Amino acid sequence: MDIEQLREYCLAFDGVEEKTPFGKFAARFDSILVFYVCGHMFCMVDMDDFCGVTVKGEPERVAELLETRSSCSSHRNMSAKYWLELKIGGDVTDAEIKEMVRDSYRIVKDKYGRKR
Repeated sequence: MDIEQLREYCLAFDGVEEKTPFGKFAARFDSILVFYVCGHMFCMVDMDDFCGVTVKGEPERVAELLETRSSCSSHRNMSAKYWLELKIGGDVTDAEIKEMVRDSYRIVKDKYGRKR
């Protein structure tokens, strides 16, 4: 999977927006592309260094993947209970990454879609 394939996949979901919101904090963060649904993040990637995808997950699934997969790690700036970084080309397949992106989208949309 390359970054354009992931981008197209994310944008195919209903109501998704993409932004680069972190450049206002420091120029080095200009390359962080974030996908939103209902105004909330569900997926992040670094456009300059596409080696992983950060997604939101159910706490049990996040814990399971952290224990069983070497290419999964906690994201350094996000809650380790809910957010997971999936390394591209590791022991998580592209299909599993897409599944986690879809689940992340669903989690965020279900939580915040009802409030609108």
